[in-house]
Amino acid sequence: MTDVTSAKTARRPHHWRRDLIELAALFTAVAVADVVANLIGHQPDGPYLLAASAVALTATATFHAWWARRHSHAPPPEGGDSVSGGTAVGYGAELGLNLSFEASPALDETVLWRMRTTVQDTPGSLAALCIALARLRIDILTLQTHPLADGTVDEFLLRAPSSLSASELTREVSAAGGTSTWIERADAHDLVDTPTRVLGLATRTALDAAELPLALRQLLGRCAIHSLPAVSVTGRITGGEGTPVEGVLEETVMRLRDPSGGVITVERPYLPFTPTEFARARALVELDARLGPRVPRSEDILTLAEGPEITVRRADQSDLAAAREMHDRCSPRTLGLRYHGPVADAGRYLDHLLSPRFGRTLSVQTDSGRIVALGHLLWDGDETEVALIVEDDWQRRGVGSELLSRLVGLATEAGCDSVYAVTQADNTGMVAAMRGLGLPLDYQIEEGTLVITARLAPRRATTVTSPSMVADGIVPVEPPEYR
Repeated sequence: MTDVTSAKTARRPHHWRRDLIELAALFTAVAVADVVANLIGHQPDGPYLLAASAVALTATATFHAWWARRHSHAPPPEGGDSVSGGTAVGYGAELGLNLSFEASPALDETVLWRMRTTVQDTPGSLAALCIALARLRIDILTLQTHPLADGTVDEFLLRAPSSLSASELTREVSAAGGTSTWIERADAHDLVDTPTRVLGLATRTALDAAELPLALRQLLGRCAIHSLPAVSVTGRITGGEGTPVEGVLEETVMRLRDPSGGVITVERPYLPFTPTEFARARALVELDARLGPRVPRSEDILTLAEGPEITVRRADQSDLAAAREMHDRCSPRTLGLRYHGPVADAGRYLDHLLSPRFGRTLSVQTDSGRIVALGHLLWDGDETEVALIVEDDWQRRGVGSELLSRLVGLATEAGCDSVYAVTQADNTGMVAAMRGLGLPLDYQIEEGTLVITARLAPRRATTVTSPSMVADGIVPVEPPEYR
């Protein structure tokens, strides 16, 4: 962007000859004043004459100061930039823009917008866009650039007058040369600069392997993330090995090699990914691969109403043997309620369920170290599922409610706006546990299968698109909550 400097802020040459003349005039004035004071001071009316002279000198000095302020600035150089009569000319005029700014009172109410638009990769294109935003009295808080082969995607965080509508903003951006414009309301959490936010996500990923899908979702905005294992629970090869190590970027879909095998698919239908975003996501996945499997070990010892103490802690694939033993002790009805039908070998699912890549698992242990219950929080694309299984002898003791409450707390910390449970209509224990959360619930029943959805937080404002975005075929359909 070309630097634009007005004549008002430009450095003026130092006029040393004028300073010498003013200094000589000062000394001459002092000498004359001394002579006059000696001649007049001894006359009968001398004091009155001296007072009149002082008044005349004061008036002369005041006139000189006023004249100097009015004529101190030299005219702008020919062809230079200036600000005159409230109109910015120079570089903006060369762009053919109307850059007249009307004085407006201080903005009392403002709102934050997150905006992304594509501009041509030519000198002055970003300047034209910034000038258009300035004309709307919009303050640019942050700016990121994503270079493309045939242009540049600019991502802004804007503070705008609350009276400015999204449609008006997108129209002005389109008139200034922006295309494929996408805009949505932001909040105070978006004021964190990008390097700080990325470092925070890297720290979360380093501490817990289960954070990788959540970190990718927060890094890339609203998107659906699917983790596909290399081998399905039925033993079928899923094709994850066909994804290159460096990953694949296809417009609104990126595929990354999962360090634990398989592939991580990230989809954002309403907004194409940029190579910059792809590089950031790949760096997070590489960090996860270098650190290897890891799950924070924290334990909470609780006392049930009947007296026995239980320990609630995070579980992972190292607990596979103990989890299989618990399933062997469960009745067919308990297994059927958990897995929604007859299960010949529930252990086939456990390796997948205990993997931190697909979510988080909490286990309940007795004093002897035996696992008697498992609770799963599973990342399902852009949704989150909760599932419970409690050994028959430990049911109706509050174990399931305790697990469910903790899983919902983990979902809230992860930024999820809702969780859902899939069960059967006659599973009164799961229904009671969901109702015990004290959250708004939605029920859907289809062929005996009951889906209960608990809302954790209200949805944010809907996304707004520009006419140019529609022309380019990029039309979002009410995407899920931004995380």
